[in-house]
Amino acid sequence: MHLSHDADSPAGPEISFDDFLKVDIRVGTIVNVAPFPQARKPAYQLEIDFGGSLGVRKSSAQITENYAPDDLLGRQIAAVVNFPPRQIGKFMSQVLTLGFADHQGAVILFSPDQAVPNGSRLF
Repeated sequence: MHLSHDADSPAGPEISFDDFLKVDIRVGTIVNVAPFPQARKPAYQLEIDFGGSLGVRKSSAQITENYAPDDLLGRQIAAVVNFPPRQIGKFMSQVLTLGFADHQGAVILFSPDQAVPNGSRLF
């Protein structure tokens, strides 16, 4: 299934609240950023600390157009933590970092507007 990133696209199909609860979206703090030159599209390799039992997880994120590595360190972001890991080249992405498309289609990260505990779940 391909999801449109277009702001004018219609809402997706209706789901139940139980379906929503199956998607585990948590907040974590980016603790390491590395270039990912092997990726097909420009990306960073992120290490994100979700605290508690989740700990540090890795993610490949195509966010190079709007963020430099120094802008990302210490930043809290949201990610789906219960998708299966995905192999991207030699890198295993463990979580899906979330964002929205800007007017040019580049990613703007989804993050809380105030600090919250790492591992906090979206509800």
